[in-house]
Amino acid sequence: MSPIHFTFSATFILGLAGLAFHRSHLLSALLCLEGMMLSLFLALSLWTLQLNSTSFSTSPLILLAFSACEASVGLALLVATARTHGTDRLQNLNLLQC
Repeated sequence: MSPIHFTFSATFILGLAGLAFHRSHLLSALLCLEGMMLSLFLALSLWTLQLNSTSFSTSPLILLAFSACEASVGLALLVATARTHGTDRLQNLNLLQC
């Protein structure tokens, strides 16, 4: 495994570990998801450059578009949660109360 592949794998695993272990606030969970998507985007871009293929050149742009949609939905959920519950702490949210 080359050092570049190890770096992208480590950043994805670090984002996944942050998502799994630091679930106190919704904002921190959303930031971990964005870090994971950014590492996937960079790894996919590097992969298409290494293949020298034009058929895979749109894949990173499609992933970036989905990442932007995911970020906007996450921000809308964060605002809605902060307005209804007064905080973004995940321990205070009870899905059965909705």
